[in-house]
Amino acid sequence: MLACAWLIPSHLRAVDLAVIQRAARNSSSPAQNVSTANAAPVTPFLIRLANREKAMQRLQASTSPAVRELLRCRSLTNTVLFPPSSSASGQAFDTAISICGLLLEEGSLTPALRESILARAASANHGGDSQPIEEILMDTMSLGQRFDWVHLAIFTAQIDDPATLTALAEAARKAGPQLPVLFSVVELSRNPGAVARYLSDFSQTGLTDLAASERFGPAGINELLQRQQRLYTSSFRQYWSGYVPFGAFSRAASDWALRVPQFALILKWFLYLCGGFLLAAALPGAPPSGEGRGVRVTRNVLFASGFLLVVLLVSEPFLAQESQRGEAPFRLRLPSIGSMAANQITQVKSTIMNTSNLTTSVLTLLLFFVLQALIYAACLAKLAEDLRQKAPARLKLKLLENEEHLFDAGLYLGFVGTIICLILVSFRVLQFSLMAAYSSTSFGIVFVSILKIFHVRPARRRLLLQAEEESVAAEASFATVP
Repeated sequence: MLACAWLIPSHLRAVDLAVIQRAARNSSSPAQNVSTANAAPVTPFLIRLANREKAMQRLQASTSPAVRELLRCRSLTNTVLFPPSSSASGQAFDTAISICGLLLEEGSLTPALRESILARAASANHGGDSQPIEEILMDTMSLGQRFDWVHLAIFTAQIDDPATLTALAEAARKAGPQLPVLFSVVELSRNPGAVARYLSDFSQTGLTDLAASERFGPAGINELLQRQQRLYTSSFRQYWSGYVPFGAFSRAASDWALRVPQFALILKWFLYLCGGFLLAAALPGAPPSGEGRGVRVTRNVLFASGFLLVVLLVSEPFLAQESQRGEAPFRLRLPSIGSMAANQITQVKSTIMNTSNLTTSVLTLLLFFVLQALIYAACLAKLAEDLRQKAPARLKLKLLENEEHLFDAGLYLGFVGTIICLILVSFRVLQFSLMAAYSSTSFGIVFVSILKIFHVRPARRRLLLQAEEESVAAEASFATVP
C-alpha cells in the first residue's frame, strides 16, 4: 500500500512531470520546435532617424482609425512616461508610436487589443490621461528591443488585452537567456493570458518549469498552465516506474492523476492511511493487559493519522515555501523638460509581513493534534491497566504516582514541538507559522488537563476512598482477633 501510494504522481501544490508526459501522450498534437533565431531587433532599427521617417510616412497614409488616432498622440505635451514628441528627446516617443502603429497597420494585433489602443489614444487626445496609452507604447517598444519584426508580430498576435501585454513585456525584460522559452510557450500554448498569469504567480521558477513542459509540446504546456502549479520531478520514482510490477500501476496512476486529479490524491492519502494502520497493527510487542479491542483500534487509527500527516509534511513538494507572486511591474519614466513629474522619485513600498501558508499550518496543527491524541490514548490505556491490577488500593495509588511522568508526556512533547518549529523558523528551513508552533504546547496543555482532571483525579479519589475502607476493615479485623 505504501509503495502504491508513493507511485501515484498527485500532489497538493505541484504538478508531477509524469502527468505532463501523460498529457502529451494522450494528445494528438506533436511537440514542435519554434525557431527563435535572433535577427535585428525592431527598436534599435527604428530609433534611427531615416528608418523612423519612413515608418511615419507609411503610417500617415494609413486608413486605419486606430493608426490615425495613435499618430495624433504625437501632439501631446503632458505625457507621463515619455518626453513629448516635440521635445529634443522625443525620438523615443516617436519610435514607440512607429512600432505600435506598424503592428496595427499589418494586422498583427487582435481586435480586442486594437480597440483598447484606439480608446486609450482617443481619450488622451481629448484631454484625458495619457499614461494608459503610453503604457501600451512602452510595452511594445520594450518587446521591440528584444525581438525582430517577425518574432514581435508572432508574439503579439494573440494578446487580447493591455494587462497581458504588460505582464508579458515584464516577463521578457526579466527572461534574459530564457527569452526563447517565453516566446515558444506563448506561441505553442496559444494562450498568452494563461502564460502571463503563470509567470505572475511563479515569478522565480515559472520559466524553468515552462521550459521543462515545452519538451512535451502544446499539450504539456497547456496542462501545466491549466493546473497553475509548480512542476515537480522525482527521478527516483521515474526510475522504479520502469520495472515490473511498478510500471503498469505507475502508468495507470499517471492517467488517474491527469483525468481525475482529486480522486488520485484521495486514493494516495487513503493508501498511506491504510499502510500506517497496518504498520501500527504489526508493531512488535504484546498489547497491555486489560486493553480492549476498541482501544487498540483507536490507537492504530491515531497512529495511522499521524503517519499520514508526517508523510504529507515530509514528502509533499513546495508545501512550506512562500508565494512567488511578483510585484507590480516597474515603470520607467523618461525625463522631459519642464515636467515636474519627471523630477519625482517613485518609491515602491514593500510589504514586511509574510502571510503564512495555510496548507502547511493546517497540516502542522493536525499533526500535533494527532500526536497528542496518541499520547492521550496511551495514557488512558496505562491508567486502565493499573486500575485493573489485582492489588490493594494503596499499591494502585503508588503505581499511579509512578506513572506521573507518563501522564505529563503531552506537555513535554508540546514544548519540544514548539521549540523545534521556532528553530526551523529562525533558520528559514521551513516556513512554519507561529500559530502552528505555539499550538503544539497548547494541545499538550489541553490534553494533559483533560487526562488529569477527568480521568486521573477521579481514579485517585476512588482509590483513596477504597484504601480508607480497606484500612478500616483491616483495623476492625485486627481488633476482633483474641
